[in-house]
Amino acid sequence: MDTKAIKKAVKKRYGKYAKENISCCPSCSSNDIKKQTESNGYSTNELESIPESSVMGLGCGNPTALADLKNGETVLDLGSGAGIDVFLAANKVGENGHVIGVDMTKEMIERAEKIAKENGYKNVEFRHGEIENLPIKDNTVDVIISNCVINLSPDKFQTFKEAFRVLKPGGRLLVSDLVTKGVLPDDIKKSFNAWSECIAGALEKNEYLDTIKKVGFHNVEIVSQNSYSQKDLDNRLVGKITSIKVRAYK
Repeated sequence: MDTKAIKKAVKKRYGKYAKENISCCPSCSSNDIKKQTESNGYSTNELESIPESSVMGLGCGNPTALADLKNGETVLDLGSGAGIDVFLAANKVGENGHVIGVDMTKEMIERAEKIAKENGYKNVEFRHGEIENLPIKDNTVDVIISNCVINLSPDKFQTFKEAFRVLKPGGRLLVSDLVTKGVLPDDIKKSFNAWSECIAGALEKNEYLDTIKKVGFHNVEIVSQNSYSQKDLDNRLVGKITSIKVRAYK
């Protein structure tokens, strides 16, 4: 499928989420969205520590919980959306740390910036850009996190290559993402909706891990994983889609 067309479809969907103040579940109440977010690994205390408007029910994990963030570190969030993980990371790295969110959807950047300003966050910033071409200097980031976004990229090798470029030597990568077991049906792989829903672009699990290794990362490991139940997926996808949390080092 055409890369530009895929990105256009993804931008349209997530721009709508941000602009119209809706989640990936438009009919869900704020309590439903909170429960959905908690099911992805966020604690009640974590969600109460950040602005409610940054919680949109997106994602497939909680990368900040496994990244072992330390005071004073510089953190980069790939595909930061409304900023849920940026704000969580900001609380962990403190006033001496710095957190940068990069997102290709202008509406998400605008929403996140507004939230940061209204809530007095001084140690965060949001930059408009694509994760395949990060607006970040070489060797400047201690930790990279990402939450169910890299599967949306049509060029995952380039995405991980960019992540490797901007990390400092010894820096670490912690991503939550969706991968597959076996081959997806052709009609799903060619569906713009399935791309936007983080399904069509998902790589087979071993290919995903190999891609991270090929750009130079070492100690690549899955730290946790879980498969989706039938109620969450098209019947044809049951057993094929898995959420994984991967840690790697430069």
